[in-house]
Parts: sequence; C-alpha cells; structure tokens
Amino acid sequence: MAFAGGMTVFPGGGVDASDRPDPDRWTGPDPQWWGERLGVDADLAGALVQAAVRETFEECGVLLAGPDPAGLHRHRADVVARRRSFTDVLAAEGLVLRTDLLHSWARWITPRGYPRRYDTAFFVALVPDGQEADAHTTEAVEALWWHPDEALERWQEDEMQLMPPTARTLQEIAGLGESAAVLAAARERVIRPIVPEVRRDGDRLVSVLPDHTTYPAVGLPASPA
Repeated sequence: MAFAGGMTVFPGGGVDASDRPDPDRWTGPDPQWWGERLGVDADLAGALVQAAVRETFEECGVLLAGPDPAGLHRHRADVVARRRSFTDVLAAEGLVLRTDLLHSWARWITPRGYPRRYDTAFFVALVPDGQEADAHTTEAVEALWWHPDEALERWQEDEMQLMPPTARTLQEIAGLGESAAVLAAARERVIRPIVPEVRRDGDRLVSVLPDHTTYPAVGLPASPA
C-alpha cells in the first residue's frame, strides 16, 4: 500500500460516495449532534458515522444496526464489491443504523506537507450481543482480536508495526482496564483534531504530538512532498 503498508491498524476505511445517511435509516444521535461532537459539518459527520458502521460490517461482519441485523450478512459481499449501496441494503432488510452504539474517541489528521493526507475519526463500540467479529476480509493479511496490552507489548518488542494514532489509542484504552470504562471515558472526551509534526531525530523520523509525546513516524513516505 502507498500509505500504511505493513501496519497493524483498526478496521476502517474511507468515506464512500454512498455514505450519505438516510434519515429513515438512522436512529440515535443525529448528524448535527455528531458534527458538533467531531468539529465538522453535519453532512460530513453523518458520512463519517455511516462509513464507520459500513466498514466495520465489511471488514469484521459486525453490524451496528437494528432491530435484527442477522439477515444482512447474505448481502455483505455485495456491499464490499459496491454492487449495492449499504443504505439500499439496510432499507431492503428494514434496518436502521444504531448510532447510539458508537462513541467518538479521537480525530487525527496526517502531518502537514505530505501529498496523501487523511482526516480520520476514531470510534469505539461494544460488539452487540449475538454477533461475533470474523476475519473474512480481503483488505488485510490477517485479522485478529488483540488485547491492548498484548498489542503494545508486541509493538515495543518490534514484532508489530503501529502508526502513532493506533499506538496512542491502544495506550489510552489499555489504561482503562475494561470495556465499560472505555465507553464511559469516550463520553467525556473532548474531540480536537490531532495533527502530529514529523521531525528528523538523527537517522530516523519521529512523529511529535501536540503534547510533545514522540512516536516513530512509521507508515508514512520517507519525507513530505
């Protein structure tokens, strides 16, 4: 990959042209609420939330929708291949997005000066009862569950490559101990864009966060444009 090749990352992806929410297929906090939470306009916020739900379904088979999403799995391949839009499939199955199951965690923006930049929202959610994340994705070498502490230990031993947003998020989550505490913390977080600054430290590049925490600048091209 041109960006983040070889990295271990959370499920996710880009906003698709069809990720414009249909009010009839939506329940929970509305796009305006999400826009105020994430610091973006309502249209973009709605697209970010829908993209998060869609990508989690595509990559993990976990669907944050209701009332009973079991029937949607037979349409998963069509959604992945873009033969049908996610919204159309939700409508066909009589489902709505459960945006109340999502909680915003952070928003990261690629350092300035790079030709390929991303503005990425991170969310946390519990896997709904009766669902199980799987590894049926073609977008990764492998897909696995990791306990945050275990992933961080592998990273510190250079057995796993993590970009700064992933490492920082795992560190924050690991310090909370349990899922309920993660969700409670998410509700209280203030979401401000984090834009690291990439600097050279001897023979390596480092990513410096606004709070001056430093991480290896992995997953980026060798230098900005």
